[in-house]
Amino acid sequence: MTYEEVMEKLEQFGSEQTKKTFARHGAKEPFFGVKVGDLKKHFVKEVKKDQQLVYDLYASGNSDAMYLAGLAVKPKEMTKERLNEWVDGAYWHMISEYTVAQVAAESPFALELAREWMRSDDEMIAVAGWSTYSNYLSIAPDEEVEQAEVEKLLQQVKETIHEERNRVRYVMNNFVICVGAYYKPLSERAKEAAAFIGSVHVDVGNTACKVPLATAYIQKMEDRNAVGKKRKTCIC
Repeated sequence: MTYEEVMEKLEQFGSEQTKKTFARHGAKEPFFGVKVGDLKKHFVKEVKKDQQLVYDLYASGNSDAMYLAGLAVKPKEMTKERLNEWVDGAYWHMISEYTVAQVAAESPFALELAREWMRSDDEMIAVAGWSTYSNYLSIAPDEEVEQAEVEKLLQQVKETIHEERNRVRYVMNNFVICVGAYYKPLSERAKEAAAFIGSVHVDVGNTACKVPLATAYIQKMEDRNAVGKKRKTCIC
């Protein structure tokens, strides 16, 4: 498929209802409002054959095309320079927290970029950094995780989460959940941090989204005997 053909097909799969939903969450023109399920079912297999096409789709600035690029890209082939370009172009949280973070987490530069991005003054870049680290924890073998660093980050969350920027609060809360759910050596410490921070307020605009309570989420993982079980991929 050519770039033009993909864009035409995306427009055909767009709907006004999905577009309104994405707009309430922060998407801005240009975009068509294509459901993620349709991207996976009707686009990924074909687009994945052409990585230059993937890069062109992300560069379009169209939110649907950008999300598709994240689903179809081969993370191991991403350069650090391109990942930085992607994070600079992630103008709303769906692209920052999911597309960019998930691809970065499976790239050779996961921790390097997570550490760099987390310190950014740009909210969406900082969001991508925390989300990259969280996703990395969900797939990386425990022996490859730096326990001391994760402990320091948990302490940082405890001390700063309620004063942080809006979406950074959301991904910090998710970081605690991911430590508790996927990194067994510090699961108990994550539960302590979750209890300490309690409910986290995030302005989600005119949407039905809610911020998960970290204590309850980790408990659900324990009840399912799933703590420490890694995912095969974090790209979804």
